[in-house]
Amino acid sequence: MNIQPSMSLVGHIAELRKRIMAVAAVFVLGMTGGLLAAPGFLTVIKIHSPAFQVTWNVFSPWDGLRIYMSIALVLSLLVTLPFALYQLWLFVRDGLTPREQKAALKFIPFSVLCFMAGLAFAYFVVFPMSLAFTARINTQMDLVETYGVAQYFGFMFNIVLPLSLAFELPAVVLFLTRIGLLNPDLLHSMRRYAYLLLVVISALISPPDIISHLMVAVPLIGLYELSALLARWMHRREEEQECHDSEDAVLGQQRA
Repeated sequence: MNIQPSMSLVGHIAELRKRIMAVAAVFVLGMTGGLLAAPGFLTVIKIHSPAFQVTWNVFSPWDGLRIYMSIALVLSLLVTLPFALYQLWLFVRDGLTPREQKAALKFIPFSVLCFMAGLAFAYFVVFPMSLAFTARINTQMDLVETYGVAQYFGFMFNIVLPLSLAFELPAVVLFLTRIGLLNPDLLHSMRRYAYLLLVVISALISPPDIISHLMVAVPLIGLYELSALLARWMHRREEEQECHDSEDAVLGQQRA
């Protein structure tokens, strides 16, 4: 059942509860599948790691279980995210025009694509670079590298997840532009502050050397510029469409 304009507050809450329960059910199913797939997934990561091969050790009886559950959680979220976005669209669609409904629906696969691109970039480029940097420092200090599995995956998640979310920038900017909260002029005026924020983010999730910072900051800044270009293109299309609709309305009135 979709939300109707005359629906009461209780009806809205009931509809929201229905959507949340559906998302929770998919999350539970995804978690179940993740628990079954986690051992094989861990094996693939260990054999085909983009970084150098390491021996995973456990320093606590709970380390193995913690990583097992973490991998299952990540796999479940990958399945749940598109479905949750679709449920969000179902919840708000009746408050949008038909043209806005179609446009908003297109952002679901686009946002998933952006997330997967960020995940691939973070895992195959930034994570190996970060691990190699720390290994080089350890070698220079004549330290013996003994990796705990919890510390290894914690280090990986701290790099991969923030950068994957940062790659959602084009989808977020386009969506906010589509609903009128952003416009190309505002994006242009915010450019210097956005650059500063992206440089800070790149410094937080990359090794502390200028080359690594640039390898992360440049793609993020490129994503911002791409977002601004796409927003300008979308804004121009909306203006042309509105002008075309106005002309059709005037012609219709004249004929009438």
